[in-house]
Amino acid sequence: MTDGAGSIPAGTGRGGQGPAVARRDVRAVSARLAARRLTFLALVLGTVSWVALLLADMLRVNGVTPLEGVIFVLSTLLLLPIALSFWMALLGFLVELRGDPLALDVAAVDAERGPLGVRTAIVVPVCNEDPERVLAGLRATHASLERTGHARSFELFILSDSGDPQRWLEEELAMERFTAALGGPGHVTYRHRPRNTEHKAGNIEEFCSRWGDRYRYMIVFDADSVMSGTALVRLVRLMERHPEAGIIQAPPVPVNRRTLFGRLQQFAAAVYGPTWAAGLAWLQDGEGNYYGHNAIVRIAPFRENCKLPKLPGRAPLGGSILSHDFVEAALMRRAGFRVYLATELGGSFEEPPPTLLDFAARDRRWCQGNLQHARLLGMPGLHVMSRVHLFMGVMSYASAPLWILLLLLSTLEALRAELAGHEYFAPGGSLFPIWEVSTEARSRLLFGLVMALIFLPRVLAVFARLREPGMARAFGGGARLVLGGLCECVFSMLLAPVLAWMQTGFVLGALMGFSTSWKSPPRHDRRTTLREALRRHAGMTVLGLAWAALLAHIVSELFWWMLPVLAGMALAVPLSMLSSRSSVGDWARRNGLLLTPEEVSPPPVLRRLHAELDAQDEEPAPRETRSALARVLSEPATCATHLSFASPPEPRDELSAHRLAGLVLKCRLHGADALAADEQHELLLAPDALRELAGAMDGSRRG
Repeated sequence: MTDGAGSIPAGTGRGGQGPAVARRDVRAVSARLAARRLTFLALVLGTVSWVALLLADMLRVNGVTPLEGVIFVLSTLLLLPIALSFWMALLGFLVELRGDPLALDVAAVDAERGPLGVRTAIVVPVCNEDPERVLAGLRATHASLERTGHARSFELFILSDSGDPQRWLEEELAMERFTAALGGPGHVTYRHRPRNTEHKAGNIEEFCSRWGDRYRYMIVFDADSVMSGTALVRLVRLMERHPEAGIIQAPPVPVNRRTLFGRLQQFAAAVYGPTWAAGLAWLQDGEGNYYGHNAIVRIAPFRENCKLPKLPGRAPLGGSILSHDFVEAALMRRAGFRVYLATELGGSFEEPPPTLLDFAARDRRWCQGNLQHARLLGMPGLHVMSRVHLFMGVMSYASAPLWILLLLLSTLEALRAELAGHEYFAPGGSLFPIWEVSTEARSRLLFGLVMALIFLPRVLAVFARLREPGMARAFGGGARLVLGGLCECVFSMLLAPVLAWMQTGFVLGALMGFSTSWKSPPRHDRRTTLREALRRHAGMTVLGLAWAALLAHIVSELFWWMLPVLAGMALAVPLSMLSSRSSVGDWARRNGLLLTPEEVSPPPVLRRLHAELDAQDEEPAPRETRSALARVLSEPATCATHLSFASPPEPRDELSAHRLAGLVLKCRLHGADALAADEQHELLLAPDALRELAGAMDGSRRG
């Protein structure tokens, strides 16, 4: 097994005839990548050094206080991610103009004809999801796959970790209908895991252990993933052309949200996402990252090399790794396989969180998982780019409290300078005063430079979309594209301090030992109530107003510089509520604002998904009031469906056998609804006990 670009690791031999394998000149590619990364590093460090020198020169003029020294260090450190993002976008813009000779050649696989010649599993882990919503996406994906003529080369696995008995039973009933519609169980497999160990990573690991030998590849979905058949076929053909590839990630495009917050995410991803992704792919090549879904994975090396380590200590920073995907990409690269980002693939979709609070709930879990990555930076054998990915994942959350600290220290220094005044005569006496030198011009220059680093990438991305033939029309026209970009910038600027404060709370909570749980995000638009907004943002609002009043009264110059931050904090409650409204998002769409190509001209797979969801809205499933256990015991057809999906019962020791017998007795004496959810779940896992209870109930009804 070798580590060179384009090498074929052991164990990936191909049988039979197939498409030509894409081979690369290892040394030439490695040399070009090294030159790219050194150039990128020089540009980033040069930018940070230049701005840091300007800041040091401004501070030096009137003497540097200890507090200003800390401010200088923090500012320099926080310039690093800004410079990284700037140059990534700028290089991505150049790639969009000129192309990248090292990028995966998606067009080449489109020219291939004939059968795929390999079996691929589409793996969908779910946990307490709305099964009809999940299956709507899978129906759309399968219909698109049928149109390619390659549907028989794919098999679908729905892997349930649902612990809620109601959701579990709904899944089984929905799966029975779905399986029958697709032609029987040979095309779809549903499995419910009795114990949700290691969350999604454990679910995938169990799939690989039980079924991995049947398939060369798996394409991992999230519950809200939708992919076109063309994209799925392209992924398989790309893996066949590149046997050195362990993972190929398809960039998922956010779609289907009506709330203003969701539409802002969709617009930003559609406009800025391609530029940033192009720069990222240019820099990382085969040392890319894995997002955990909408990606194809070579099963054999994944199973052999990507088992997650257990971190010493307890959660939140120890125990099971929550953000598993970055780590799995690093382990795959360590094993000699490459991880690519297929920026030109297309046809890959997901749904973003509908509200700011839902975004924050997801962000909290990601925060805990990314902070765990700090403990993996020294793992032996990792590629340097894998360590960079892990470090940047840590910094994406660690930077929030550093920004807050910088703002607080800058305020304290400004208050100190204003209240203490300038000392015109040095201690010990002097005939000549030390005049205070104005730094206003320097501060304006610095502010302008930082704003350019932050916002110029957005301008370049908008220009890139405008120059693509027909693309401006896909955003509602050039004028609306530019106006939408301005709206997105304003909202991003106002929401940035709100997110920074929330992320600061997540980081501090994790460091203090407060762990978060793994919960499925909402899959439907919803609105944030006033009570929710006040509960989450009231403290921030009060702080923002007090902070603004203090600066306006004492240091008015700093007040104007910090107004965007203070306004975001003070307006957190109305911003959170307003951005959660579907009515506001619908108004924007009717007026041609924040449109995306997927809305203006939806691809067939999304049109099918919309039809599925509209049908569900028109004929919603009747609300079931009885518990899952009561339905299984009282409805023979439901009981038969549940038992048909049952896994072999787990061996029981004497204590667990006594507990099960007690639950059976409790159910007989008091009825199924008297059992708690976890007790119902345990009984539903015991087929023999269910048959006994169902038989007893049937006998009592007949008697």
